[in-house]
Amino acid sequence: MGAGDHSTSATPTVFVETPPDFAFSEVLGYLGRSTEECLHQVCGGRVLRWVQLRGASVLLEIGDAGAGGLDVAVSGPQAETVLEEAAAYVREWFDLDRDVSGFYALAQTDPLLDPVVRAHYGLRLVAVPDLFEALGWAVIGQQINLGFAYTLKRRFVESFGTRQPFGARHYWQFPAPEQIAGLSVRDLRDLQLTQRKSEYLIGIARSMAAGHLSRRFLMGLDPVAAHQALRQIRGVGEWTASYVAMRCLSDMTSFPVGDVGLQNAVKGQLGLQAKPTPDQLRKLGQHWTGWEAYATFYLWRSLAGYSA
Repeated sequence: MGAGDHSTSATPTVFVETPPDFAFSEVLGYLGRSTEECLHQVCGGRVLRWVQLRGASVLLEIGDAGAGGLDVAVSGPQAETVLEEAAAYVREWFDLDRDVSGFYALAQTDPLLDPVVRAHYGLRLVAVPDLFEALGWAVIGQQINLGFAYTLKRRFVESFGTRQPFGARHYWQFPAPEQIAGLSVRDLRDLQLTQRKSEYLIGIARSMAAGHLSRRFLMGLDPVAAHQALRQIRGVGEWTASYVAMRCLSDMTSFPVGDVGLQNAVKGQLGLQAKPTPDQLRKLGQHWTGWEAYATFYLWRSLAGYSA
């Protein structure tokens, strides 16, 4: 993959090369699935997100450049100094450096995956690169519907996150662990988070703020060990660990068989009378070895309202 300065305007722009089997329109469809999303904005065929890159606070505006690439406009006082980092962030966010030809070949031989992949060819597994955001989003979304999960996330972010104006709009960043570690359970209960979820979020934040838990540490472990390490965290069960491994730790073998959205997607695709059990999903996924996360992501996409 390549990137280069592609701008002659006042706003620095970096060109990010994309593989031929990538469809930005499918990624936009996923990113725009909720009007309650507060960490990025999708408008006019572009997605905008405020990020911190090597200490620089910048706004990324990503659009389809045609000719096998994306144009990433980088706004902010230090924009010129972080163009390479901006390109790297986009490649990770959209999983552009992964060769997914093996997954597409597998899907062609799988009667469950084939129609879904054909319908949404080019979709990539959109990452959540920040560990606290991934864990926080997963905990917030435990055992509630997706719409209410987005409402709670917005309240959480707008109460404790960081707000930054760019032009006529403002953008948010997910709270840092240090911003949550000093809160009380009552502070989070006021947002309509449950007692347990409030405790979990504060506990995770304190562990990360103290340096006991980090993405770098987890990424240094093999997938099984990383999963086990996640399960040791209070509030992180099997589903949450699988979700975080899939979205944040780039574990393509992660398979959240207890996910209701995945179960509903398979039920709908196969015309079943009842949702499949976790054991039935594992049996269905026996031929997805190494691509379980991608299979899950595409099946989520088949749901009218998406999932996770």
